[in-house]
Amino acid sequence: MAQILTSARFAAVTPTDDGTGPAAELWARLRGDAERAAAKDGLLRSFIHIAVLSHESFASALGAHLARKLGDWYITAERLADLTEAAYAGDPGIVASAVADLTAIVARDPAADSLLTPFLYFKGYHALQWHRVAHWLWSQDRGELAHFLQSRVSEVFAVDIHPAVPVGRGVFIDHGTGVVIGETAVVGDDVSILQGVTLGGTGKEHGDRHPKVRDGVLLAAGAKVLGNIEVGRFAKVGAGSVVLKPVPPGATVAGVPARVVGWSTSGQAPAVEMDMSLPEPEYTI
Repeated sequence: MAQILTSARFAAVTPTDDGTGPAAELWARLRGDAERAAAKDGLLRSFIHIAVLSHESFASALGAHLARKLGDWYITAERLADLTEAAYAGDPGIVASAVADLTAIVARDPAADSLLTPFLYFKGYHALQWHRVAHWLWSQDRGELAHFLQSRVSEVFAVDIHPAVPVGRGVFIDHGTGVVIGETAVVGDDVSILQGVTLGGTGKEHGDRHPKVRDGVLLAAGAKVLGNIEVGRFAKVGAGSVVLKPVPPGATVAGVPARVVGWSTSGQAPAVEMDMSLPEPEYTI
């Protein structure tokens, strides 16, 4: 049946689910989480079986679950499952990125008590995985369908990422609500983005007009980064800040407009540390 979307339709998706790599290892853990959850609460047993346990691979379960989340009268879940299958076969890196993203959530978010919880319920994760499919469509010169997916993701998950945006691996969009990322932005590896973050332009100019966020950056809740500026590697942007100038690598910036208030000294990426605090000011008024 179209609404079940079990693993048979994804049989061709094998490049990253060959039983030996990170996807297979994560899949084994995810199935274990699902089996325990299904045994614990009978009311959820059927849902968890359809979403996870009826599948033979992580790619199969992910594609079907995303399709059910986004399907509507215009494009059904069945057709969207076909689309995710084609995307995963066309670019196996999409599944590898999804594995890295899910691993990052569990490592950085104390609310993720298992792999199963973010896989089933975290809309920031779902929105990002749909963006990866939309970006693949964009690269295939299928811009209209990519824009359709962008619109549906915005409606369903309240996350609006232009399909042209390249996004690295190990990216964590926490909560997701109100995240907006413009067309010429770039998001690197191991970045953490909290709710209400905007990577936007400064006006109606055309061309390259959006921020470039490098590896390991933490963008705290409500941060607005505007214009064709770079947020350097291992930088941190404080909650509610408005960034209008480039941020040096390793800097912590905060305020409206944002200014440098500290520097990373731990050697660990702020996106991984997930420490939203700011240095104590040198003086008070």
